[in-house]
Amino acid sequence: MSANATSLIATSSSSTTRTQSSVNWGRYALLGLGTVVGAVLANTVFYYLAAAFVAYDPDFIILTNPSGAAIFTLVPAVVATLLYAGLLRFTRHAVAVFNVISAVVFVVTLIPDFTYIPTVDGASNGQTAVLVLMHVIAAAFIVRMLTSERGRDTR
Repeated sequence: MSANATSLIATSSSSTTRTQSSVNWGRYALLGLGTVVGAVLANTVFYYLAAAFVAYDPDFIILTNPSGAAIFTLVPAVVATLLYAGLLRFTRHAVAVFNVISAVVFVVTLIPDFTYIPTVDGASNGQTAVLVLMHVIAAAFIVRMLTSERGRDTR
């Protein structure tokens, strides 16, 4: 093996190690937990606030109680937190990559709100709007928390 190849491998290995070890995983775990809990709480609060403006039809099972909103926020928030942790560990541009992935996932998750949800028993335009706004709240909260200065300070 030539000296240049050995130097390249050593440099590559060194930069990978530096990226991996530069994240304070304890702080990131707290940030991730705060992100998940905060997103769930934000959508739960919104569920109750929206009820003052939109009558939830009891036949529309998706909004019969806040547990559905909580579960459908909890799972994506956990997945996003784990994804961002992986990006922090394995890429140099975690924020940019995460923002692109988040935007694509956000658009894809809206498709059922506009195609399937209107066909569900008890669905109304108001309830569909509530679901779309819950997507917006969760996405904005999760992306903002994970990629904020606090998220970058975990390095």
